[in-house]
Amino acid sequence: MQQVLILKDLLNIAVRQDELSWEPFRTGVDIYRLYKDGEKGAAAALLRYQPGASVPQHDHIGFEHIFILSGSQTDQNGEHQVGTLVINPPSSNHKVISQDGCIVLAIWEKPISITSCETTNNQQLK
Repeated sequence: MQQVLILKDLLNIAVRQDELSWEPFRTGVDIYRLYKDGEKGAAAALLRYQPGASVPQHDHIGFEHIFILSGSQTDQNGEHQVGTLVINPPSSNHKVISQDGCIVLAIWEKPISITSCETTNNQQLK
């Protein structure tokens, strides 16, 4: 049986980020996984971008919800500041960079697929 996960005061996570067990995800980006439903199902995580870090071009198979908790990140739709919710629909794609660093809550309905040549193989993010 899966236990209930409670993250208190999530809007102030930047102040308490060292309390979490972050894992390396991509160069300059760490991940704290909240849940993952197998290889093809939903997942959620906190992503922590160092200044200048990015995630290359990737395709969305299902909905992706990104809530900016600290800092900002930029994609082809503009720069997204703290408190912004970005919903990327299925069949959309983008790449993301955070010039000054940020922490975001990411919720994926389905895995995404890294499509950029910036990676050595076709990776799924979830």
